[in-house]
Amino acid sequence: MDQGVKNMLRGFWITVEKFLILVSVCLPILMNPVALWDAIAAGPTPGDVVNCDIQRGPCTQELAGMAVTLDILPRPVKAMKDLKFRVTLSGEKPARAAHIDLGMPGMDMGPNRVELRPVTDKVYEGQGVIVRCPSGRRTWKATVTLPESGKVEFLFDVIY
Repeated sequence: MDQGVKNMLRGFWITVEKFLILVSVCLPILMNPVALWDAIAAGPTPGDVVNCDIQRGPCTQELAGMAVTLDILPRPVKAMKDLKFRVTLSGEKPARAAHIDLGMPGMDMGPNRVELRPVTDKVYEGQGVIVRCPSGRRTWKATVTLPESGKVEFLFDVIY
């Protein structure tokens, strides 16, 4: 076979290989444009403002006349690491233990609950992991639920 024909065929197969790679990457996106649009549109909204600088220390918010303080250790708070979540309450001891639901603002990350156990009358601790979001977003939400009192949300950034 002539060298020119060999070079042409080699170029053709490289082009086909690149095309197949492109199709295999783009096809899932093209098959589900709604999910693509949702991921793009799920960028930060005015309601997603970080209200907790957890990398510097604990954060406190008011709920039903009591102070709810969230702390996450160790620092720096990183995704995909075992973390200790601590909730400290002021006021009267709640009837039942609190829990934390972890998620991302505007994005369904599936269930990720940290069950808290009492350490003292007003301090609760539990273990959990903040997963790494494939989108690269780093803002997470910890919703602390106090049964019979309500919920409070802490929005904070993690390190990947």
